Amino acid sequence: MDKCVMRCISWLSDRKKRALQKKDVDVRRRIELIQDFDMPTVSTNLKVSNDGQYILATGTYKPRIRCYDTYQLSLKFERCLDAEVVKFDVLSDDYSKIVFLQCDRYVEFHSQHGRYFRLRIPKFGRDFSYHYPSCDLYFVGASSEVYRLNLEQGRYLNSLQTDASENNCCDINQVHHLFATGTAEGKVECWDPRTRNRVGLLDCALGSLTSDTEIDGLPSISALKFNGALQMAVGTSTGQVLLYDLRSSHPLIVKDHNYGLPIQSIQFHDNLELILSADSRIIKMWNKNTGKVFTSIEPEHDVNDVCLYPNSGMLLTANEAPKMNIYYIPALGPAPKWCSFLDNLTEELEENPESTVYDDYKFVTRKDLENLGLAHLIGSPMLKAYMHGFFIDIRLYHKVKAMVNPFAYEDYRREKIRQKIEETRAQRVQIKKLPKVNKELALKLYEEEEERPTQKKKNKSMPNILTDDRFKVMFENPDFQVDDQSEEFRLLNPLVSKINEKRKKKLKILEEQETRAEEDEEEPEGKPSDAESSETSDEEKGWVEEVRIQRKLIREEKKVKRQERIKEDQQTTLKPKFFEIKAGEEFRSFQDAAKKQNLMK
Repeated sequence: MDKCVMRCISWLSDRKKRALQKKDVDVRRRIELIQDFDMPTVSTNLKVSNDGQYILATGTYKPRIRCYDTYQLSLKFERCLDAEVVKFDVLSDDYSKIVFLQCDRYVEFHSQHGRYFRLRIPKFGRDFSYHYPSCDLYFVGASSEVYRLNLEQGRYLNSLQTDASENNCCDINQVHHLFATGTAEGKVECWDPRTRNRVGLLDCALGSLTSDTEIDGLPSISALKFNGALQMAVGTSTGQVLLYDLRSSHPLIVKDHNYGLPIQSIQFHDNLELILSADSRIIKMWNKNTGKVFTSIEPEHDVNDVCLYPNSGMLLTANEAPKMNIYYIPALGPAPKWCSFLDNLTEELEENPESTVYDDYKFVTRKDLENLGLAHLIGSPMLKAYMHGFFIDIRLYHKVKAMVNPFAYEDYRREKIRQKIEETRAQRVQIKKLPKVNKELALKLYEEEEERPTQKKKNKSMPNILTDDRFKVMFENPDFQVDDQSEEFRLLNPLVSKINEKRKKKLKILEEQETRAEEDEEEPEGKPSDAESSETSDEEKGWVEEVRIQRKLIREEKKVKRQERIKEDQQTTLKPKFFEIKAGEEFRSFQDAAKKQNLMK
């Protein structure tokens, strides 16, 4: 994934890269010390020139070497090679003299303009060292012999015959020029270049075996490094680093990486008395006197080589990835002079941290302090005012909390148990609680919602009547109860029920059409089949008949009510009231006068 991202970024133009940096926060915060500090696929080895101005790296594919100028912070030159580089070394102060040991047994010498000379060694080489006083190159590899190539005479000298079957690594002490080689049998043989005789044999395999280690077979030596006149660090193929004093055959300290991977690189940091040992997974920095770990780095990709920039706190790593990593640890030392601005950046980060985390403090408000009975501490050093509250030491807070509420833990436990029970209940089938008013309508809406087919939500979904606040009163107020016996409801109910049945039948038809095989013949569009037409006609006839029946029943009920009302009127007798006037003899004159008036009319 990272390779694809890096390749995509490399294809972008400068303008698009700047646009990407504006959008991506990680890209914007990333510091690119050296431009194009990478390889096409994999980087294998890293070296810094003796004057500290040039950084040289080898990689694949294709096999090549790249030289970076630290004063310009950019690539100086790039050369492609015929074969992959196993090891290389810089013989001059700058990049003008370089020796490459390649995987095809060739040894190439390069000068400023390019390849100067190449020759072959008898066996496949794995490592080499340069002896400055005699101008001899010592090659070790898949052989028991150590080949000596004199650069002054330009010819091979007599080889050094070791007791090992193969030699994996070698190094030369810069103080007394003792030559040491690590064998595949787990031994270190030391030779004196002046007499060309072996002066010592050290069995490191037995020293690396402890009661905690479970190893199948004896470990071989995979890394070797001298420090000063008397100290030597040895790395084994099983992940142990042994520190020796040349005057003793017993290791001073044994450090295990606990990964079981071969140690690939060992570096000494004299200022802090540290040893930097690396396998393919981790880089460990630990004290050479006590073995205490100072720090460790676990890169994202496997590590092939580690280079410590001289007199600084900067590490360079070659990885199984295109990008070569640069790590700067201020505790190890200052930044190199060509990137001294790193010190200013780290100081600014220390002075102005982006986020402050109070791990040992608890934020409380004034009300919380009153509940805990700590209001009297306001203004004392026990509380730190912050925004609308205070910071209190977390230990004091827990003690006071336990004193004020001794059953806080029980309450917390009950709450957790209740949450667990609710989580298990949520997995069961949920029974929907119907409202008190219009239960049948609510149940009908629930069923319609469940039976509704899933469709793509092109627009916002329509609000549900049950959850809409505008219709909430309809399911709470009894005045909105639907009357099943009303005339309007009885006339509309057959039609509504038939529409619901029709909708259900349509849903079934759609499901059958989806599952129907493609072999069935499709009917022409726009012309319904006889069955469908007959079904629709039968349905229409059905609900029309039901409506007629309901109307007839309603008329009969009205007729019955009218007759009952007439009977009640007939049965009721009019009784005289106290204010009614009865006819008598004293009122006959008035009655006669009324008859005469009628006769006159």
